Amino acid sequence: MDVGLLMLHGAIGLIMAGHGAQKLFARFGGQGVQATTGFVEKLGWRPARAFALLLGAAELLGGLALAVGFATPLAAAAIIAVLANAAWVVHRRNGLWNAAGGYEYPLALIASAVSLAFTGAGRYSLDHMIGWNLSGVEWGVAALALGALGWLLGTVARHIKQEHPVGHPA
Repeated sequence: MDVGLLMLHGAIGLIMAGHGAQKLFARFGGQGVQATTGFVEKLGWRPARAFALLLGAAELLGGLALAVGFATPLAAAAIIAVLANAAWVVHRRNGLWNAAGGYEYPLALIASAVSLAFTGAGRYSLDHMIGWNLSGVEWGVAALALGALGWLLGTVARHIKQEHPVGHPA
């Protein structure tokens, strides 16, 4: 079981960290902060650069933490929040299937992160090495709740209109 958990948290974590590196550092085919800022602005988040940096950092740091099994429920919560916002804002209108640009892929990653929040990262993780037992129903529910809060805050933030965007005079 521990080898399976290592493969799961390693793969999902590295995939998410790669997405963060795309957004922050233009690695792995990504376009970097400037392009991410434009995309985030087009989706309605203001100030766009701050949200682009937050998005990239949540993916990179949440992904790296999940990959090594460190603070697994918190890492899972970050991933849940980011992907729930992506599924809701970008993919929902396209239906379920990824072939049509739907939310299938974010949903699969969310399910993986949630599963890891409930099971913990297993023996081959920093959590285990440190002696943290971060698994069970309480941790899974906490990760879901924090991820849902992140989704809710992201949704609310998109609908807050700034009369004078940061950096623009009144």
